[in-house]
Amino acid sequence: MSEIETVMRMPLIGDKAPEFEAVTTQGTIKFPNDFKGKWIVFFSHPADFTPVCTTEFMTFAHRAKELTDINAVLVGLSVDSLSSHIAWLRRIGELKWKDMKNVDVEFPLIEDVSMNIANKFGMIMPGQSNTQAVRAVFIIDPHGVIRLILYYPLTTGRNFDEIKRVLIALQKADKDKCATPMDWKPGDDTVVPAPKTMSQAKERAVIKDGKVCCIDWFLCFNKGS
Repeated sequence: MSEIETVMRMPLIGDKAPEFEAVTTQGTIKFPNDFKGKWIVFFSHPADFTPVCTTEFMTFAHRAKELTDINAVLVGLSVDSLSSHIAWLRRIGELKWKDMKNVDVEFPLIEDVSMNIANKFGMIMPGQSNTQAVRAVFIIDPHGVIRLILYYPLTTGRNFDEIKRVLIALQKADKDKCATPMDWKPGDDTVVPAPKTMSQAKERAVIKDGKVCCIDWFLCFNKGS
C-alpha cells in the first residue's frame, strides 16, 4: 500500500469507526459493537516488549478504573501476535515502575499481525515505520462515532491525564451543548456557542445573566460547574 492510499483510508473525526472482528487477550471482540453505549479509547502501540510501550501499558492498566468511572473502556492494538501479547502482559504484571507494581492488564489487546486493522485506522505511517503502528488514540462515542484522533511518534509516550481530560470535555460538551476553552479542566467555565444572528449578537453585548459572563458579543462563558 502506498503512502497516498494509506492517507486516503484514514478515518476522520465525525466518521463512524470502521467495524471489525478481532482476536484479543480477552477473547474475540466485534468492534465497536461490543462496546455500544460506552466511550472507547482505542489506541495502538509500536511493539510488545519495548520500553516506552511498557510504561504506557503500566499506566493505562493502573489508571483504567478512572476511565471506567466515566463510562469509558480501553482497547489496545499492535501488529504483534497473541502469544507475544500474552507473554508481555504477564511480564508487565511482574514489573515495578514509579508507584505501580503487580499491574494486571484487564482491557483487550488486539492481535493484528496482518496489519489490516492498523491500516483501516491509519496507524501505519511509512515515514515512521512500515512494520510498526504509531501511538494513535481514537476516542469513539457511545454511538460509534470518532470524536477525537491523536497521533504520537514512536519515541514519545502519551499523557494519560490529557486523554482523560479530553474525554471528559467531550462528554461535557454533549451534555451541556457547550464548548471548552484552552486548558479547560472539570469545574472550569465553559464556552457558550457563538451567536448565529445579528439579534443574538446584540443580546450578548448587553447580557447581565449571573450565570453567563460575556467578554464580547462573540465570547461568552458559562460559570464553572
